[in-house]
Amino acid sequence: MAVIEVEAVSRSYNGLQALKGVTFSAEQGERIALIGPNGAGKTTLLEIMAGVQSSDSGRVSAGRGPAGWVPQRAALYRRLSVEENLRLFARLERVADVEGAVEAMLEQTGLAERRGDQVATLSGGNQQRVNIAIGLLSRPEVLLLDEPTTALDPRQRQRLWEFIHTLGEGGTSVIFATHNIAEAERYGERLLVLADGELLFDGDPAGLHAAEPDSPGGDFEAAFVAFLRSKGH
Repeated sequence: MAVIEVEAVSRSYNGLQALKGVTFSAEQGERIALIGPNGAGKTTLLEIMAGVQSSDSGRVSAGRGPAGWVPQRAALYRRLSVEENLRLFARLERVADVEGAVEAMLEQTGLAERRGDQVATLSGGNQQRVNIAIGLLSRPEVLLLDEPTTALDPRQRQRLWEFIHTLGEGGTSVIFATHNIAEAERYGERLLVLADGELLFDGDPAGLHAAEPDSPGGDFEAAFVAFLRSKGH
């Protein structure tokens, strides 16, 4: 059953089309990687799905309330503690049981022992965990992540992906935009390829490999670049 549906969504800025009739849906527990060149429309699509901005045409429908949104830049109050940040955002989002939601997120993200730590003192990986916890406060069926591992070191990235994997196992659908093609192949059960606002591919990594069987050495990034070139991008 689809937990979010995007139907013919288009968006223009100053006469330039950022999205051109994009259509797809996500099932419960899916991990979907959104990849494409700079300016492809990835962030615009995520922001429209999150309700942060509106589309010119088309529609987004979610099964049970709005999607959780985690922007690339952590929207955190660095002088407040982890717990204070979660409590503040829970109140801003009018979560019914603020304290219950805070406790649940501290436990789910593995930050219970850091609850009293000032956010500014946390590692980049733990700050991103707090950022994701904020996106999960309302218990959304879908979590949208824009470049979630930017500026994280390899160990922090691994820990973050392990956590994101547990979300999918728990039934939360995760849609993430990334420029890291290796991450998309490894952690995306399904890929959406955008270029110049058009959805060019919707399938699994093996399907994209198959679309460009002659890519050098069977390398996924090479297959991705060859695929874009074959489509005129």
